Amino acid sequence: MKVLVVTPRYAISGVPLAQARFAAALAEEGHEVTFMVGRCDPDLTIPQAPGVRVIEPGSAQVRNMFGPLWRYFRRERPEVVFSAEDHLNCMVLAAALLAGSRAKISGSSRVTPFDTYSSTPFTKRWVLKQAMRLLAPRADALTCVSQDMVAQYRTLFPNMGHTHVYNIVDQPAARARMAEPVDEHWFSDGLPPPIIAAGSLAPWKGFADLIRAIALVPDARLLILGEGPLRAELEALVAQLGLQDRVRLPGRIDNPLRYFARARISALSSHVEGMPNVLVEAMMCGCTPVATDCPTGPRELLQGGRYGYLAKVGDPASIADALRAALARPIAPEVLAEAVQPFEQSRVIARHFELLGL
Repeated sequence: MKVLVVTPRYAISGVPLAQARFAAALAEEGHEVTFMVGRCDPDLTIPQAPGVRVIEPGSAQVRNMFGPLWRYFRRERPEVVFSAEDHLNCMVLAAALLAGSRAKISGSSRVTPFDTYSSTPFTKRWVLKQAMRLLAPRADALTCVSQDMVAQYRTLFPNMGHTHVYNIVDQPAARARMAEPVDEHWFSDGLPPPIIAAGSLAPWKGFADLIRAIALVPDARLLILGEGPLRAELEALVAQLGLQDRVRLPGRIDNPLRYFARARISALSSHVEGMPNVLVEAMMCGCTPVATDCPTGPRELLQGGRYGYLAKVGDPASIADALRAALARPIAPEVLAEAVQPFEQSRVIARHFELLGL
């Protein structure tokens, strides 16, 4: 089957990584796959995967992807299209309509609709809301990455039939990457391995809360993998709290799975999420998860505490309590494996194709 997978930009973050994994997985199953990326961050390279053709129009903004999408629909005539993020979903649906495409289209939403749409007339987010209402009938499936997010979307769009499909996280290539070596002395100095967190050093990730929590957990050490605009601020906080020997920010790591595979505890301190892939990755590696009970994803994934420890959002003391509990009572890897099953490659693909009637 001829399949197009689309994402607005490539970066080391949840949505583009999930779309790249999805494209690779579809190719593994024998489909003819094109991965269209609006643009790639200048210091990165779009990953190549066997059987996946990559197209990069170089579109700085999502609206500039309309032309390349329209031309692709007219010239290539894909049978199935998988798009992610609401602005791009609208562009894909509009381009398909005007190109006369008969492709089956699945549009996935990855963040809360309350941050995407507005009821204030004539604002950009209000215009997007009207556009989605107009274009949604062309979609064959509208999905969200968590059940809680589906409930949010149904409050704004009660008649669109949103349903949930998880991202692919558990796949053979990911498990192979877990075994890659790590050059990190904190895993070989005879002390307990550090707690691992990963993500963009951005405000909504709540890493300042996590650093303050570590100050309340004696002898615990923390590695925060990632890069972003708050680096200087977070490093200043580490120094202010006197945690230079217990908290490190080594920067962007191309394969965090190898770190999780050597740790016992992972921490997610976000203020908001869709369905945090990094949390699933850590659990796949056998890490007991500690996560803030933010909207959406962690409570659903951890089943209210069966598969990990939940803490209050923005509350270092609560995060510290959850870390201490995880250190004292880690969850067995075989139990964590139960929670990861819905994110397995073949299950996710089967769910997508079921929704599209294929």
